[in-house]
Amino acid sequence: MPGTNLTREEARTRAKLLTVDSYEIDLDLSGAQEGGTYRSVTTVRFDVAESGADSFIDLIAPAVHEVTLNGDTLDAAEVFADSRIALRGLLEGRNILRVVADCAYTNTGEGLHRFVDPVDDQAYLYTQFEVPDARRVFASFEQPDLKATFQFTVKAPEGWTVISNSPTPEPDGQLWVFEPTPRISTYITALIVGPYHSVHSVYEKDGQSVPLGIYCRPSLAEFLDADAIFDITRQGFDWFQEKFDYAYPFKKYDQLFVPEFNAGAMENAGAVTFRDQYVFRSKVTDAAYEGRAATILHELAHMWFGDLVTMEWWNDLWLNESFATYAEAACLAHAPGTRWPQSWTTFANQMKTWAYRQDQLPSTHPIMAEINDLEDVLVNFDGITYAKGASVLKQLVAYVGMDEFFQGVQAYFKRHAYGNTRLSDLLGALEETSGRDLKTWSNKWLETAGINILRPEIETDADGVITSFAVRQEAPALPAGAKGEAVLRPHRIAIGLYDLDEASGKLVRAEDGRIELDVDGELTAVPQLAGRRRPAVVLLNDDDLSYAKVRLDEQSLAFVTEHLGDFEWSLPRALCWASAWDMTRDGELAARDYLSLVLSGIGKESDIGVVQSLHRQVKLAVDLYADPGARETLLTRWTDATLAHLRSAEAGSDHQLAWARAFAATARTPEQLDLLESLLDGSHTVEGLAVDTELRWAFVQRLAAVGRFDENEIAGEYERDRTAAGERHAASARAARPTEEAKAEAWASVVESDTLPNAVQEAVIAGFVQTDQRELLAPYVDRYFDAVKGVWESRSYEMAQQVVVGLYPSVQVAASTLSKTDEWLSSAEPNAALRRLISEARAGVERALRAQEVDAAGR
Repeated sequence: MPGTNLTREEARTRAKLLTVDSYEIDLDLSGAQEGGTYRSVTTVRFDVAESGADSFIDLIAPAVHEVTLNGDTLDAAEVFADSRIALRGLLEGRNILRVVADCAYTNTGEGLHRFVDPVDDQAYLYTQFEVPDARRVFASFEQPDLKATFQFTVKAPEGWTVISNSPTPEPDGQLWVFEPTPRISTYITALIVGPYHSVHSVYEKDGQSVPLGIYCRPSLAEFLDADAIFDITRQGFDWFQEKFDYAYPFKKYDQLFVPEFNAGAMENAGAVTFRDQYVFRSKVTDAAYEGRAATILHELAHMWFGDLVTMEWWNDLWLNESFATYAEAACLAHAPGTRWPQSWTTFANQMKTWAYRQDQLPSTHPIMAEINDLEDVLVNFDGITYAKGASVLKQLVAYVGMDEFFQGVQAYFKRHAYGNTRLSDLLGALEETSGRDLKTWSNKWLETAGINILRPEIETDADGVITSFAVRQEAPALPAGAKGEAVLRPHRIAIGLYDLDEASGKLVRAEDGRIELDVDGELTAVPQLAGRRRPAVVLLNDDDLSYAKVRLDEQSLAFVTEHLGDFEWSLPRALCWASAWDMTRDGELAARDYLSLVLSGIGKESDIGVVQSLHRQVKLAVDLYADPGARETLLTRWTDATLAHLRSAEAGSDHQLAWARAFAATARTPEQLDLLESLLDGSHTVEGLAVDTELRWAFVQRLAAVGRFDENEIAGEYERDRTAAGERHAASARAARPTEEAKAEAWASVVESDTLPNAVQEAVIAGFVQTDQRELLAPYVDRYFDAVKGVWESRSYEMAQQVVVGLYPSVQVAASTLSKTDEWLSSAEPNAALRRLISEARAGVERALRAQEVDAAGR
């Protein structure tokens, strides 16, 4: 990001000086179908605290034609440089600035993204401004604490629709004039423009009426299940408004499914954008529907926590994202009539796993991170900001009580509506309603990095009666290179006692088999368990209240190894699965033993989200953590199992689809690859398995990666699916082919050229990296380190990050990869953000090397 940074100190100084009143933004998008640039006219009214002071406004634009400050025309060539327009000699009190510029459409998912649908050849636009990209569309004071009202006027082609934060007006010819927004931050303003398809409804309750809209491209309209999306949206409105005791703060709520979106979704006020892969073109499992519902609720929660009340600076980004992540899971779990009451299982299975992984990287940081500039925050949309933060909030709810927690949240919203806050504002409100002093809690949990480990210490007599029970807490040293020191923390946990019920064959928790307590310090005695018969399984952190690695005692581990699939409830199963995966990553369980554990229990796993996670984790373990000498044997064992489960799964079930995808990802023998081909051409069928568009592409990808399919077959499949998704799949398949020519072509398109759209570049990278093509990819290790700094310095953040992370030689698990990385880190002088990304990737190779040694020792 050359010349586009902004430091926290600069933002603080500007916030002390300026109070922004309003923006009037006039955009001429009438030439959007052709692309190029567009005229942007911004008028900003703002007050200044000090006469004669200097400041600046942010803008990234190919050309600036006019800058007028308080009626005086400034020389644009003199005042505009990099991403700033200098504002010198400001008046005390009201100032008026007018900027006329040509801004550029992008294909990177940043600023105003332009996409042409191959189905109808129409252009579709949408904005994505978080973190610092409103300045790519209009001149703005680009920091969250300079809130203002925004009035958009847009000229668009005839027949197009324009959606923004305010209700959509009737156009006057090609002109769309929106009413001003409430006071919001620049990064949550939005425009979505094009011939979009839409469905409309309304949320009504107790006299409240909020218009609802859902939008997508016409080529996806036949797949848009609007009723299901409206249903989960209404569930969110009901639950959040009750829990927050604050009415939805904007005049309407539109949800727009847009193409080539980099993230999952974005909480633009009243106009949330989602990646349009959430409009499912083919059969997906219930886990995908649950994931979409969680994203819908996450963004809706942001309307209050993030949009109505906004962080002062990006160091409290975690508060936005952690709260929304906690709220999505809590709503799914507890809202009346919910379809996914097991959502805390999904949270443990996905969010916690993400958090534990992130917290063991050399870049680990406190939840409340030190964000010194924009480059810091761009790499901080991570597993700590989202998942660890949400996990800690879940523990805070257990610590203070759910009612007290939401009473504090209610006071917080009322006190700070349309304003900006710091962490202390929320903690103060929670202290008032809970009566607990949260300063020590905050210091230990939010201002320190790392994970604790909890282990049970159990002694029994000859009759199996517990004579003493304690919970030991450990604070492992932080990863090399991480800042800070490991600390012990206070934990609110439950201890679950499980036995095998002979009648049902299930592992069940007795009615009195749960104890909830506070764990603090190195050793916490649990005298309540003395005198009880020792159960088959003792599970610390039952119900997943706290954030910690959990280890089973030797007797419980032996029993769980034989009976993991027998737990009656999904959450304790997920916790044990997670513990086993964590042990594998930490080199405490050999990859081959993890594979055996999964194969022994996955057939009894009913939660489809857990099943799909296990598929991914086993594949990763065998590909990267297994002894290379045993890898092919283990892959064969796994692939045979996927095919057996595919054939035995209930016809038409989610499990059948999941096993079909797992089989496609690893099919290797001639007979298995023949089966994929015959499923594609219809000469063989599996009862109940619909080989639809997306599953066909999964088969094509694998057949291309092993050399069975080449350009003719890939092009033929694209002819069946001439859509944007088809383009991406075809690009992946071409890049996956096991030839030097295919790899060179893919590499050149991503590294040596910068013309690919973001989604196509991502697809090419995904196809290029194949774990069973290590030798073919080996020459690209040196080429990566030769090119990566230049890519970082010449591309936008999103595009550069795809290349830096996606093409790092993670599959080359060797000491030489580490040494080449270290040489590059010491000589290339990368900035902090690039250094962090490379160091994180290096840590993955280092971990894999350790795991391979453990697996080899277990032969």
